[in-house]
Amino acid sequence: MKKVKALIVDDSAFNRAAISKMLESDVGIEVVGTAHDGVDAIAKTLRLQPDVITLDLEMPNMDGFTFLRWLMKERPTPAIILSSRSDSRSVFRAMELGAVDFIPKPEVRISKSLETIRDELLVKVHAVLNLEMTKVQSTMELLSERKAPPEARKEDEITSGQGAVEVVAIAASTGGPPALQAILTALPPDFSASIVIAQHMPPGFTRSFAERLNKLAPVVVSEAVTGDVLRPGMALIAPGGYHLIVKRERQGLVAQVLPRSPADKYVPSADLLLASVAEACGPAALGVVLTGMGKDGTAGALEIKRRRGRCLAESEESAVIFGMPQEAIRAGAVERVLPLSRMAAEIEARCRAPRHA
Repeated sequence: MKKVKALIVDDSAFNRAAISKMLESDVGIEVVGTAHDGVDAIAKTLRLQPDVITLDLEMPNMDGFTFLRWLMKERPTPAIILSSRSDSRSVFRAMELGAVDFIPKPEVRISKSLETIRDELLVKVHAVLNLEMTKVQSTMELLSERKAPPEARKEDEITSGQGAVEVVAIAASTGGPPALQAILTALPPDFSASIVIAQHMPPGFTRSFAERLNKLAPVVVSEAVTGDVLRPGMALIAPGGYHLIVKRERQGLVAQVLPRSPADKYVPSADLLLASVAEACGPAALGVVLTGMGKDGTAGALEIKRRRGRCLAESEESAVIFGMPQEAIRAGAVERVLPLSRMAAEIEARCRAPRHA
């Protein structure tokens, strides 16, 4: 069997050795080289032709951002960012530049601590191997077209919507952050529905992600907190490491953040979120299943359909990883399949349609 060729880019010799050890614990992966900065990484990428790259962002001489720009232009290759939580804002900038996923480094610099990410790293390396980099590049082009969003609304300008859709519930995993950015930045300032999002992401990153999207999008974006009342033009992102559900209470639709249990496979769970929106909104629920591996979101999408809501899924044409959308489509939960470039317009059109009693 042909081994996966991996290149490790990190300015820390300790990290390079530890990551090499983790990757080579998988008999299907060969670390063909390591690089200590972006300049070294360019030379070794050209010479060694790796299948996947692990990338640190803050490095001397040439940082990870500059290297990513070169990589996406000259030799598009799946790159996974390894970053500390203190660099969380930088991670999403890197994903906008073409990185396909990220893993948080432990804060303590000891080998045993760093090895806690081994299983996650191996899963993500195998997940990105067969993705088509042209899809990543297409998403990057979408984002570059949407650098100047419409003027954002202030929270006190948000009013009640009257459209057919009350809540849009979005599920996403690998490749999700740029896809979500592409959708939210394309929505109008007077968007008439509330949005709730389950993006698979570790603790410590979702707040920075929400803050970044809030600056870029015309809708108001924040990390969900228990007690948040959903309003039109508001997007809530499930906190990393927790679940988010929606309940209908006296004051309206309210967010509730729940702790994970040891048995949970996906956290935040898209199934839990979509099912809760189905229960709270019935026919006024719209589910959207975006790029990601696995099948999280399928059961929730089926529940939306059972309660006469509607579901959309990202097409294979644009999904960086087609796993989650494909599972929802195969289950018969999806009414329409669309590329990412058309998803925001479809969501907006469905939310603007008059609501039938």
